[in-house]
Amino acid sequence: MITRQDIIDAALRLIGPHRSVSTLSLREVTREAGIAPNSFYRHFHDMDELAVALIDMAGQSLRQIIREARLRVSATQEVTRPSVAVFMDQLASDAKLLHVLLCEGIVGSDSYKQAVERELQYFEDELCVDLVRLAEDRGQQVTEPALAAKAITRLVFALGGTAIEASPEQRAAITDEMVTMIRMIIFGAQAMTLTAQETPATRAVP
Repeated sequence: MITRQDIIDAALRLIGPHRSVSTLSLREVTREAGIAPNSFYRHFHDMDELAVALIDMAGQSLRQIIREARLRVSATQEVTRPSVAVFMDQLASDAKLLHVLLCEGIVGSDSYKQAVERELQYFEDELCVDLVRLAEDRGQQVTEPALAAKAITRLVFALGGTAIEASPEQRAAITDEMVTMIRMIIFGAQAMTLTAQETPATRAVP
């Protein structure tokens, strides 16, 4: 008996750096899954629904991996590089799902883009909580943590898209750049808090 997961696995086998799920046809997927086209509709209404399922699965998988990595880092440890390293390792080792998340928001249909946007919002919400928690653990504050989390998330996914086909050396350079830029965002948000706390007489004009 063919399952929903069998169809998802068949679609994943067909996509990659040069093949978006938005370019797949129903016949291609059902042929790869070894089923008749009519059997597809027992599990998915159409190809859009399959694509959204792939995007949701990718987001859930990556969030879980990064969440576990962040939770292993104590308040006295540096959290940015380990989190970025986990993201890049996932890109290298299990790129299929991550390709879906990185690419479909650009080339897919409106339903694909909405699904990607929803997953990005989940990342931003979780990261916002972490930024506040880590700052409090270290006796610090972050100005506009939700906006800082959004800036970091969009940066990571944008640079991640450029790293899909990069060589190991190029990917290492992208990792270093990503870590530096994330630190700039976090330190900038912390500095804005300190500036806001200054008295009018001592506050510097930006």
